[in-house]
Formats: sequence, structure tokens, C-alpha cells
Amino acid sequence: MKGKAFKFGDNISTDHIAPGRLFHLRSNLPEFAKHVLEDADPEFASKMSKGDFVVAGNNFGLGSSREHAPQIIKIAGVGAVIAKSFARIFYRNSINIGLLAIECDTDGINAGDELDLDIEKGILKNLTNGAIIPIEPLPPVMIKMLEDGGLVEHIKKNGGFKL
Repeated sequence: MKGKAFKFGDNISTDHIAPGRLFHLRSNLPEFAKHVLEDADPEFASKMSKGDFVVAGNNFGLGSSREHAPQIIKIAGVGAVIAKSFARIFYRNSINIGLLAIECDTDGINAGDELDLDIEKGILKNLTNGAIIPIEPLPPVMIKMLEDGGLVEHIKKNGGFKL
């Protein structure tokens, strides 16, 4: 998958992702998605295109375990969140709802860089500066679960964790 990098720093919380003042929109996730990451970059939702990447530093998704934080990132059309590290609950919620979350060194990625991500080969190419950033290849069951749209859809489709 290819897309443009939108760069964020360390400690982007679920409040940055899904602003608490807009909590009333949690029953209307497509509307809530129009405000994704608004408290970290007020123009993010209007500037990003389907398939673009959120790129961050350490501890992305810290804070409360709001499942709608990764959901609105996915609904907004983000191709993947790429960060140095994730808060554990955010990472698990992302995989559960079918949002690709990749851990790797993001220091060599700048805002606006064009990226090409191959999750099966474990390679992230920065097409802007030519860097190749290794990522840990995902297990086949996780790739299948993401392709199916997350944990619930995977179980509905396959009746469990079948490869």
C-alpha cells in the first residue's frame, strides 16, 4: 500500500485522536471521523487522503481504552498507523477492528514523505528519500484477520483463527 506520511510526535493520546469534547458523536462514527486527530493537527482530517499513513513516535494511543479512537482512524481512510511504539490497549483495539498498526523506527520519515508498505515482506520504503525501513512481518493469521476487517468479522467469516 502507498500513501503520504502525516507525522506526529510522542504520546499521542486517545484524547488527541478522538477529542473528548466531541464524545457525543460516538454514536455517529462517520461524523466523529471528520474530527480524527483534531487536537494534534486541526487540519488532518481535511488534508489526508484515503490510504495515507499516520506516522508517530513512542506510545501512540495512550490514555483511555476508547475503541472508537482506532475506529475513527480507520473510518477516515488511514491505510495504517506506523509508530515507534503503541499503548498496549490501543494496539490490540486497532487489530481487533482491522486497523493496521506497525511498529518500527520512524525517525527517517518526515511529514509529506511518500511511503510504500509491504506487510507480508516486512518492508517500509520511503519513496521520498529512498530509505528502506525494516518492519516485523505480521503472522499470516493477523494478516488474514486484518483482511477480513478485524477480529469479529474474521470469526464470523472463518469460525475462529483459521489460516
